[in-house]
Amino acid sequence: RTRYIQTELGFHERLFVAVLTSKATLNTLAVAVNKTVAHHFPRLLYFTGLRSAKVPHGMVVVAHGDERPIWLMYETVHYIHQHFGSDYDWFYIMQDDTYTQAEQVKALVTHLSINQDVYLGRAEEFIGGDEQARYCHGGFGYLLSRSLLLKLHQHLDSCRNEILSVRPDEWLGRCIIDFLGITCISQLQGQHYHTYELAQNAKLEKEDEEEFQVALAVHPVSDVTLMYRLHKHFSRIQLDRAYQEIQELQMQIRNLTSLTPAGEAGLTWPVGINAPFLPKSRFEVISWDYFTEQHLFSCPDGSPKCELSGASKADVSDIIESALEQLNSRYQPLLRFSKRQLLNGYRRFDPTRGMEYTLDLLLEAATQKGHTHVLVKRVSLVRPLSKVEIIPMPYVTEATRVQLVLPLTMQDLDFVANFLDMFAMNTLDTHDNALLTLLFIYHPYDAQRVSQVDVFAGVKAMVGELEKRYAEVKIPWISVKTEVPSQVKLMDIVSKKHPVDTLFFLASVWTEINMEFLNRCRMNTISNWQVFFPVHFQEFNPALVYHGEQAASSSTDFLRDGHFDRHSFAEACFYNSDYMTARTKLAADILDQDEVLESMEVFDVFLHYSGLHLFRAVEPGLVQKYALRSCNPRLSEELYHRCMLSNLEGLASRSHLAMALFEQEQANST
Repeated sequence: RTRYIQTELGFHERLFVAVLTSKATLNTLAVAVNKTVAHHFPRLLYFTGLRSAKVPHGMVVVAHGDERPIWLMYETVHYIHQHFGSDYDWFYIMQDDTYTQAEQVKALVTHLSINQDVYLGRAEEFIGGDEQARYCHGGFGYLLSRSLLLKLHQHLDSCRNEILSVRPDEWLGRCIIDFLGITCISQLQGQHYHTYELAQNAKLEKEDEEEFQVALAVHPVSDVTLMYRLHKHFSRIQLDRAYQEIQELQMQIRNLTSLTPAGEAGLTWPVGINAPFLPKSRFEVISWDYFTEQHLFSCPDGSPKCELSGASKADVSDIIESALEQLNSRYQPLLRFSKRQLLNGYRRFDPTRGMEYTLDLLLEAATQKGHTHVLVKRVSLVRPLSKVEIIPMPYVTEATRVQLVLPLTMQDLDFVANFLDMFAMNTLDTHDNALLTLLFIYHPYDAQRVSQVDVFAGVKAMVGELEKRYAEVKIPWISVKTEVPSQVKLMDIVSKKHPVDTLFFLASVWTEINMEFLNRCRMNTISNWQVFFPVHFQEFNPALVYHGEQAASSSTDFLRDGHFDRHSFAEACFYNSDYMTARTKLAADILDQDEVLESMEVFDVFLHYSGLHLFRAVEPGLVQKYALRSCNPRLSEELYHRCMLSNLEGLASRSHLAMALFEQEQANST
């Protein structure tokens, strides 16, 4: 796993950033630093002597208990070495009255070798000191390599006792020079540390010097407003630079296209973006969703028309605004376009490139002389997939015990034997850390006759045989009497009989348990963070697919004659503590209305009453043989409809169904 690989190979994170602040500026300048550059750095901490009782939200603050500048610098360097010295290659120390171009600093460290002792920043002369020695000015930030920090740490106490200085940056510079013989430098390996000293009452609009435009750090920043203005200014510079690089790359692609085998016909639009997905059959065609400015005609709940709201409304507004902006940038100053109405809108998600849009816009075009004309123009836009972002997740292992819960009704009796055989072979024989609890759901009529005729007697006998074969295994069962086997009500009973830290796997009788899936259940379920609802693979009806012939057993047929059943939410992995928390919120909302519980599944409980991530993904490790499910009409209309859809779509593929109809018509005609 990544964490172990990184440790064993000795990999380190690239950059750690420390911001020196104070009690007086923690809630002003330090907050401005956090809002402008903190999200660009992988790890950033704020160091202060004293702090107020309330720490600004989203900031990690370390208080040393003393506001003396030299003491603050000493404690900060000591803290960085003790807690992060073995985890990072570079350490960047800055003040809260410094504006730093975060992306430029990150780019700088990627071009420097980590095998040198580096003390890099704005080199300044000591007052009355050695002409050759230089220290790095703290106001403009400075960079320390990991090797230098490791060597420096053993001399920090001597520096604190022997070196007298008023300025903390001078003290640190003198410490590095006296004990390590390394002076501050402003360039290394062809990389320059550009800085700019901002004059008092400076106007950024008039700061057009090259030195200012390329600066990695600007100092001094006297107030919060100036910090934000600097961030806006440099963000605009970076954005313009990025657009210029894109245009240059697109021009190079156009020039090289003629030399490729496909020639200019192989040039895709937009230039530099992946070509659209090409379907191999009509079943792979990606459909377009139609929309207007008020309504969407492809709704998540399956209804033909719904109101455009939320993120979809913001997306449509943004794409129309972008279309007008692009039209005006292309035709100005000759024409100026303004929108009257969106006539038609189409969008689709192409997994190879991003979201595609086609808009029919009713526009009013105005000339320089003031003449206006109404016209309809069709525009196409693409919102490409952006840079992949790695989301940090809590660490989990495969050692967690899984508690399987299997609800059984009288209609499931024919499939129990196969389930228990697979459970024994894949978990008990392999000594997997998994337990099983059976939930017998009796109809009220069967419950009254249980002393004479127990419908689950055969299952209980099979469980007894398993317990004899595996002496250390106990398979408990719970009996429930109900006409409507609500998944939530059943889970309430099971939840109360297990510890809060239990990892449940809610299974169905058609599930074939295997170690591969159980491990994914453990890895994808994170307490107080994420629940896992796998989409099982449902095999088609062999009578329709194979026409009574023996199915091919080659490995190439794995996951071929079937489909992933997206209508089923029967399988789920979650922790008991998370279920109990969400169930408590549900109880407060519905006030124990049983009819509401009958219309819900465990998935709905987590979706509406927990703040957890719901991980819903196809699971090739869960393969179910074809079986016609029994759909209980006493459940809610939505659950019954979903069950019927699952049965119908699980019959066979369209091609198999078409062939069956064709053969039936031919038989009838003869």
